[in-house]
Amino acid sequence: MHIDILVAQPEHTVYAQPICDLIEESAKARGTGIAKREPAYVEEKMLTGKAIIALVDGEIGGFSYIETWSHGNYVANSGLIVNPKFRRLGLARKIKKAVFDLSRKKYPNARIFGITTSLPVMKINSDLGYKPVTFSELTQDDAFWAGCKTCPNHDILMRNDRKMCLCTAMMALSAKEAKEKKLAKLEKKREKIEKKMG
Repeated sequence: MHIDILVAQPEHTVYAQPICDLIEESAKARGTGIAKREPAYVEEKMLTGKAIIALVDGEIGGFSYIETWSHGNYVANSGLIVNPKFRRLGLARKIKKAVFDLSRKKYPNARIFGITTSLPVMKINSDLGYKPVTFSELTQDDAFWAGCKTCPNHDILMRNDRKMCLCTAMMALSAKEAKEKKLAKLEKKREKIEKKMG
């Protein structure tokens, strides 16, 4: 079994419809909120270098993409799907890591966020450095929230004025903030060592 985790290229657009089918099937199977995607939308993400695709022996194994909001201040990693045929291979974790790294590379000043009802995705996000946040900390861009309209839980979101839903919101620092935090930690450590050495 050969697995490729790649930044999607124009030749991968042939997988757009199967990816949308997988998303729709997963939403039905789980009975929880997964927004529907259209093939043209998935294709656009592939054509602009904002998607990660997993291929298993040339067959679609999984997918996720990047979306920018609030003039590039926020980036969402969305649409994570793994083909049920290839579950238990660690694809979700590999795809999430790749789309996270791609987001930080393309948008180093943007905070990365996601909303999900999936406990495994929450665990992966946590391992990548995401922390749970309130919906008020996310982008307030109406276009982002419009993406929730095809979710079966949309009425819950709207009843609560977009302040809460069944999804959990999670956010990671921007690449720039993460680097600054790491440098501050190292500086603190250096100061402690110097203090001990007297």
